[in-house]
Amino acid sequence: MLCCRAYVANRVADKLTKVTDRIYCCRSGSSADTQAISEIVAYHLDFYQMERGEPAPVKVAANVFREFCYDYRDSLVAGILCAGWDDKEGGQVYSIPLGGMLVRQPVSIGGSGSSYIYGYVDSRYKPGMTKDECVDLVQSALALAMSRDGSSGGVIRLGIITKDGIERRVLSGDKIPKFYEG
Repeated sequence: MLCCRAYVANRVADKLTKVTDRIYCCRSGSSADTQAISEIVAYHLDFYQMERGEPAPVKVAANVFREFCYDYRDSLVAGILCAGWDDKEGGQVYSIPLGGMLVRQPVSIGGSGSSYIYGYVDSRYKPGMTKDECVDLVQSALALAMSRDGSSGGVIRLGIITKDGIERRVLSGDKIPKFYEG
């Protein structure tokens, strides 16, 4: 009999990974697989910048992620959200789920806790939200996912990407929104 179990070694690991100064990815799945892919993509985007003399657009980064996730779909467990800002298209979010499909979306969620919050995010997301409204939505959605999913993290790590770069925030303990007392 074959038995497979998920093992979470560190619920507070930083799953937001810098790819370039204005492009980050959020990793789900195998930590080793997603770290390796992130490093390979960053390496390719460094070459892109050296060859062209300008930073790679977010769409290019997302397509490099897609290429690796698709080409190695049978041996990797990697779900990636690639987000960033570039001069051509502004802020962008791309989802690269298991298997290597690529979808640009105005808002995207992924990982083991996402199945608990699709309805919540669908009901709360509205086009044209302010930065503060977006931050509130993400914090609340992550707190809800964490309260239901034993594999989701123990802290909330946010990356707010704009034309000026990234602002990182960390919420832990009593700063994480609560929706019920239990």
